[in-house]
Amino acid sequence: MKPILKLKNTSFVVKRRYEAFIFLIIFFVFFGFLGHKMGTANLLNTIMNTAWDLLMNTVFFIMGITVLSGALGRLMIEFGVVRLLEFILRPFMRPIFNLPGVSALAGLMTFFSDNPAIISLANDKNFKKYFYEYELVSLANFGTAFGMGLIVLTFMAGLGYFGPALVGLFGALIGAIISTRLMQRLICNKIECKTTEEKHGEDDKIRFRSEGSTFLRFLNALLDGGKSGVDLGLAIIPGVLIISTMVMIVTFGPKDAAIGYQGLAYEGVPILPKLAGYINGVFEFLFGFKSPELIAFPITALGAVGAALSLVKAFVAEGLITGNVIAVFTAMGMTWSGYLSTHTAMLDTLGHRPLTSKALLAHTVGGIVAGVVANYAFKLIAFWGFL
Repeated sequence: MKPILKLKNTSFVVKRRYEAFIFLIIFFVFFGFLGHKMGTANLLNTIMNTAWDLLMNTVFFIMGITVLSGALGRLMIEFGVVRLLEFILRPFMRPIFNLPGVSALAGLMTFFSDNPAIISLANDKNFKKYFYEYELVSLANFGTAFGMGLIVLTFMAGLGYFGPALVGLFGALIGAIISTRLMQRLICNKIECKTTEEKHGEDDKIRFRSEGSTFLRFLNALLDGGKSGVDLGLAIIPGVLIISTMVMIVTFGPKDAAIGYQGLAYEGVPILPKLAGYINGVFEFLFGFKSPELIAFPITALGAVGAALSLVKAFVAEGLITGNVIAVFTAMGMTWSGYLSTHTAMLDTLGHRPLTSKALLAHTVGGIVAGVVANYAFKLIAFWGFL
C-alpha cells in the first residue's frame, strides 16, 4: 500500500515519467516479440500492406455503404418514414424497454446513422420533456444498441447473408432490452426512478423537415445524407487501419506455413487464437464459434464496429464464416457498436459522466446476451429448415 500511496502523492511530471517508462517497456516487448517471430522487415511490411489493403478494399467498400445508407436514411427522415415507424413502434416502448414511446425515434435515428445521433435528440428541450432523468440516462444504452445498424445489415447482406443478418437484428433487439433495463436498475440508487405518471412533450415540435419544394427536399436529402455517409466513412478510417491491423497481426499466422513469413498483408503471430483456445469451449457454447480466431470480431466491436466489419472479409477468405457466425457478428456488432469509445462522451453530454461505469457494465452484458440469443435463434430456425 505504501508504494501506491507514494505514487499518488508524486508530482505530475514524475508520474508522466513512470508512464513513459511503462509504455516503452510494453511497446518494445510487444513489437520485439512480433519482430522476433516474423522478422523486423516482414513485420513492418505486413503492417503497411495490411493497412493499405484495408484502406483500398475494405474502407472504401464500407464508405460506399455509408454513403448509400446515409442518403436512404436522410430520405426516410425528410419524408416522414421515420416518424411513421416511430408511431407504429411507440406502443411497444414502455412495456418492452420501460421508455416513453417517443424514444423509438432515438432508436431509429441511431439505426440509420450512428451512436452520436442520440446526443442531438437528448439535447432537444421538447424531446427531454417526455423522460424522467433515469430514462434519459438509459437512452444512451438504448440508442447505442442500434448504432450503425443499417450499415451492419447492409454489409452482411452484401456478403450474401441477409437471412442470418436478420436473425442478428433480433439478437440485437434482445440485447438492447437487457442493456436498457439493466442500466435503469443499476442507476435507481443514484437517480430517482418513477414508474407511474407518463410525462408529455409536444410531438409536433420535434421536426426534421426542411423547407422548399418536394424536388429540392428530395435532392438535398440525397446529397446531405450522402455527405454524412462520407463523413462517417472517413471517421472510421483510423479505427479500421489502426485497430484492425493490430488485431489481425495477433490473429492470423503466415499465409504459407511451409514458406514462412513473407511480409504479406494479414500475416502475423496468432496470439489471440491461442489465448482464446484455452476457453474456446465457452465461446463455442455461447456463440457457436468453431474457431478461436472469430473472437477477434466482438473484441474489435467494443471499440469500433467499422473496424470489426473489416475483419469479416479476412474470415471469409480463411473459410471461417458460416450463417451462424454472421448472425452472432451482426447481433454483437450492432449492440456494442463501439460503445467503449462513445459512452463516455454521450453520458458526459447528458450530465451524468460518473454513471459511465454502470452504463458500460450494462452494455457489456447486453452485447453478450445478444450474441447468445442470435446463436441459438439461428440454430433453432435452421433446425426447422427456414435458413
